Amino acid sequence: MKNVLGKNIARLRKEKKLTQEALAAQLRVSFQAISKWETGQSYPDIELLPQITDILETNIDALLGHVPGDAQKTIYHNLYEQEAFYWGLQPSELCYEVLKRYPPNGHVRLLEVGCGEGRDALFFARNGYEVTAFDIAQAGVDKVRWLSDKFNIYIRAFRADMMEYRLEEDYDIVYSSRSLHHIRQELRSEVMEDYKAHTREQGIHALNVYVDKPFIAPSPEYDEFAFLWTSGELFSYYADWQLEQINEEIYPCTSSGVPHHHAINTLLARKPGKRQGEMQKEGL
Repeated sequence: MKNVLGKNIARLRKEKKLTQEALAAQLRVSFQAISKWETGQSYPDIELLPQITDILETNIDALLGHVPGDAQKTIYHNLYEQEAFYWGLQPSELCYEVLKRYPPNGHVRLLEVGCGEGRDALFFARNGYEVTAFDIAQAGVDKVRWLSDKFNIYIRAFRADMMEYRLEEDYDIVYSSRSLHHIRQELRSEVMEDYKAHTREQGIHALNVYVDKPFIAPSPEYDEFAFLWTSGELFSYYADWQLEQINEEIYPCTSSGVPHHHAINTLLARKPGKRQGEMQKEGL
């Protein structure tokens, strides 16, 4: 297992700003035991795993580096395992819109849903945002962490299925580029409401989704896990927010090596209310 368990305990412990001694005290074990777990010299008793996951706010699958059925839920795992970056490292144009509309003045927390290999997460982290990012493909998450180390920046990256994962923290920005078509239609309302509920006042959502157009041929890169949205569907979830940008475009693509076209809807929307900094100044 290449000590995945120990490395995850160490990483999550540090994210929680816990020392080995502090974690040991909560688990009622010695700090030497924690050290041995993290270095792979031994493993925690199986009966301790529920306590460990509660303290580190994770789950047993994530702690072990496992998402059930990963190979049956994405076509990108093998593509991301290649040394080259399948999508490259040039950030999406949507990143620049986020930078313009919500610059990282102060402490700005950004969540990227479906981060792939990390090109956009890298852009945001290098520009001063506190970035959390997740993807279902472990190979993609591994590349995000590699980029984090290479550029000496911090990106909190983990493996999760967007159809199952629900947020536990609030963010200033929720961002997703060309990933939300992996949410089935019957789950979209629940997922979008979860993202909206965990966005701070005056926070923004920057999202785009592939939409179905009968005059555009299906992509040659067949994705059995993709569920195209209908035109305008994304916008309908934000009737109670300020819509700063909505548009639809058709663009050429060669990602599979075969020229084809996609139709995409893009949204930038702002949640009503006061910004976090303004609330803190007023003592709220």
